Amino acid sequence: MDILRRSLLSLALAFLVAGSVAAELERTITVASTTSTEQSGLFKYLLPKFTEKTGIGVKVLALGTGQALDVGRRCDADVVFVHDKATEEKFIAEGAGLRRYEVMYNDFIVLGPKSDPAGAKGDDVTAALSKIAAAKAPFISRGDRSGTHAAELRYWKDAGIDIGAIKGDWYKDIGQGMGPALNTASATNAYVLSDRGTWLSFKNRGDLTVLVQGGKRLFNQYGVMLVNPENRPGVKAKEGQAFIDWLISPEGQRDIADYKIDGEQLFFSNAQAGGRP
Repeated sequence: MDILRRSLLSLALAFLVAGSVAAELERTITVASTTSTEQSGLFKYLLPKFTEKTGIGVKVLALGTGQALDVGRRCDADVVFVHDKATEEKFIAEGAGLRRYEVMYNDFIVLGPKSDPAGAKGDDVTAALSKIAAAKAPFISRGDRSGTHAAELRYWKDAGIDIGAIKGDWYKDIGQGMGPALNTASATNAYVLSDRGTWLSFKNRGDLTVLVQGGKRLFNQYGVMLVNPENRPGVKAKEGQAFIDWLISPEGQRDIADYKIDGEQLFFSNAQAGGRP
């Protein structure tokens, strides 16, 4: 009888644990996001605050923006949080997402060796890239369809340069995220385009320094979108929308603005301003 009682008790406990795990999984969303939100440390700071308030856990897939949007198209995430407005708007137009919300911004910067062999320093990114190309100075491209890579390609085009036609040994397309791109640039004393947030959190700087910053073209807006639940019933629309609502709320916006490294703010919240700085 005791054996039967223990067996029944063990079975009951197993059901309780299974039910608890299932409930926990049900309250966890997947966010496909650009690498900069992860590698800058923002999510490590931000997500526990959201979970504490709502009880909703967040699993992050840190990818280039293009890859993150592809994950959203496959409905393998509930929310997409990225930074390339043109491709985000296309994502919405395709019916892959329901609505785009602007959340925060920072800026892109061009980094390079302190000696600046191409003479790129200034606030005009297209002039800087023209000088880098003319000098055939080493340049590291992420080449990963990320928001940063998309911005880089726009800047080459704005400079009147067909990078596909002229790139040679000086232009290295590594097909990796921002962290590896910065490490490669640091190791080879090369130029590289970065978002400021990842740069501020980056430790292996070597001889790299900020050479180009401040121009209007370097503005870097982040947007967040709920994956369209009509495309797959498993999308956690309620929990995903709760995450979005928190990000754009006064509380979420304050927490984003409060994230700093060595006293320097990495991201500037602007949802309440309609996406304007």
